[in-house]
Amino acid sequence: MNCKLGKFKYIYLTGHAFFYQACIIAVVLTTTGMNNVLMIAVGGLFLGMCGSVFPAIIQPFTKQITGTDDVALAHTGNFGYMIAGYIGKWFGNKNKSTEDINFPKGLAFLRDSTVSIALTMMVVYLTVALFTGSTYIETKLSAGTNFIVFSLQQAGTFAAGVYIILAGVRMILAEIIPAFKGISERLVPNSKPGLDCPIVFPYAPNAVLIGFFSSFLGGIVSLIIMALTGTTIVIPGVVPHFFCGATSAVYGNATGGIRGAVLGSFVQGVVISFMPLFLMPLVSNLGFTGSTFSDTDYGIIGLLLGQSSRMGGQIAVIAVIAVVGITMFLLTAVSAKNKGKDEEAA
Repeated sequence: MNCKLGKFKYIYLTGHAFFYQACIIAVVLTTTGMNNVLMIAVGGLFLGMCGSVFPAIIQPFTKQITGTDDVALAHTGNFGYMIAGYIGKWFGNKNKSTEDINFPKGLAFLRDSTVSIALTMMVVYLTVALFTGSTYIETKLSAGTNFIVFSLQQAGTFAAGVYIILAGVRMILAEIIPAFKGISERLVPNSKPGLDCPIVFPYAPNAVLIGFFSSFLGGIVSLIIMALTGTTIVIPGVVPHFFCGATSAVYGNATGGIRGAVLGSFVQGVVISFMPLFLMPLVSNLGFTGSTFSDTDYGIIGLLLGQSSRMGGQIAVIAVIAVVGITMFLLTAVSAKNKGKDEEAA
């Protein structure tokens, strides 16, 4: 999906993320009672808009990180990364980057992201294993493998997975983007490929770990607040807090250095903890009790369509989507007009 309009020429190439966004849209539209044909038409149109808008809202920050305007970020946490970017801009200090942190010579090996991720996840998995207990892990999860050994294996597997992802990122940047350009110039001239969040990890490896810890801490703080206030408790998930937290820290670092990375990822961790509370009633109506979607873009999509549905059913949902489309058109028209004025002035 993409938009050929000038201001939103982004092509969402992160297929699995786009599939999950289609899922949350389908879940919400099902509650409106739409027939299948209308649901596919309306949902597909809105999904295409999301695929163009979400990369656009953080493109100024993405350009600042990568140093180029040739690639965009297309992930399910873009709204959260935008928040992190602005928090870094408002409250951080860009001159003190996470990458300027000097490790003692004896800890120089930690600059290797694979090693540092493996050690970090080792601590996380061992902590969880000790609280869970050997009986449950060895009977339900590890097929008899000692629970400590199993935890270490999972930490290594997680680090290996991230290494493979980063290797794939390097391949994408080196080979797939040039190939994409040749195709896109025929279909959507001057468009930008939207890729998964690990594309920004190599630009700030230290921020990746800082972001994971800060985001997870935000999730823990949120869990405590939920327990004290008596709401449904959302347990922090390692995967969303790692990927979304790490990416938020990279964006926060680009605009606000170390402080921006810490604050931006922490706030993002709080947001992805509380957003599901508002989504749960929507999915619970379809029998998914206790289940929800984590990342910020799911929350924006679900709450926008869900609240519209509650207020006015199908008509309200279609009206909201129409407003989004009209807004995109107007922004594009204004952008084209300003560009024309700039060219005349030049």
